Amino acid sequence: MLLAVALSSAFAQSKKPPLPAKPLDLNSATVEQLQALPTVGPAAAKAIVHFREKSGPFRKVEELLAVPGFTKKRLAKIRPYITVIPPPSS
Repeated sequence: MLLAVALSSAFAQSKKPPLPAKPLDLNSATVEQLQALPTVGPAAAKAIVHFREKSGPFRKVEELLAVPGFTKKRLAKIRPYITVIPPPSS
């Protein structure tokens, strides 16, 4: 019985947040928001934000393939949940 309680507690803590109701903007999403995406954990979310900070805003979703660890297969899994909104012109 104690094992079942411990396992259910561990499972509840490892659950991902619910999928976003609308696509996340890769140019403004936080690490926490990005972690709600399928196949995206803390390291991948941080890599996206780091890439954005280093290289500037994304111009299209496919630029995510330049982020270390992202493949076409991985992009296909999260594509319905992401978008790119260009930053306002200065």
